[in-house]
Amino acid sequence: MLASREDIRDFLGRETACILVEVAVAAGSTPRDTDAWMLVSKACTFATIGGGQLEYMAIDHARKLLQGASADNELTIPLGPEIGQCCGGRVALAFKPADKEIRAALIERSDREIARRPHVYVFGAGHVGDALAIALSLVPLRTILVDTREHELSAVDVPGIETCLTAMPEAVVRDAPPGSAFVILTHDHALDFLIAAEALGRRDACYVGMIGSKTKRATFKSWLSREIQRPELMEKLVCPIGGASVKDKRPAVIAALAAAEIITAALKGNQRQEEIPSSKQGRPIGA
Repeated sequence: MLASREDIRDFLGRETACILVEVAVAAGSTPRDTDAWMLVSKACTFATIGGGQLEYMAIDHARKLLQGASADNELTIPLGPEIGQCCGGRVALAFKPADKEIRAALIERSDREIARRPHVYVFGAGHVGDALAIALSLVPLRTILVDTREHELSAVDVPGIETCLTAMPEAVVRDAPPGSAFVILTHDHALDFLIAAEALGRRDACYVGMIGSKTKRATFKSWLSREIQRPELMEKLVCPIGGASVKDKRPAVIAALAAAEIITAALKGNQRQEEIPSSKQGRPIGA
């Protein structure tokens, strides 16, 4: 049984005995690097070290340790045909009982990683906005669905999606942290333009996208020239969102195509802001 994707406190509160499995060494082609870890209890797992036969072997080994078996606290596994996982690299796994110190360190690390997630603001809780927010909620991003209509927001009750009711959505853009993404698909073209202009005026946005057509794009460019004398901002706008290679106007399809664009931009931007380690050697949790 898999535990909740997010709630490590809930998992640790329920599972009094579990083993922390960490990728201690990742050499060559491997499913995950040394930032990967998972928790294994007698019945559940939390997080992942990459899946496949490697993870199956790790879970089996961890449960032997939980049962009191005399087993190594480290495993070195070549990822070749002999285990049915042909990555070609080599992984060393470390196994530790999740004691009080490790549990506290895991919670702190999880909170820190969640706090660093890029913000994605989806303006408009209509059919496409709802579908897009749901798609983004599955990814390590902070997704905020913004609307002026309370009844539309109240219909959205999905874990991983925050809602923001406001009479002035453009003010939300001003208060957003650096590196945020803004996706505009409200029920009002004039409101779309106000929000988009505010977002495009920020130099630190990782993505600004607006639902629309070639006609809407041309109209918005004219509006930028006429109203704020800044037609050059149009170069930063993605419109229509989701690209033009797939001609499909169903909300779920538009949302899936747009989500790929937004995720790429948001995670690339976040990686540039973080320090990239020069080695695959990670620092063990609780060390």
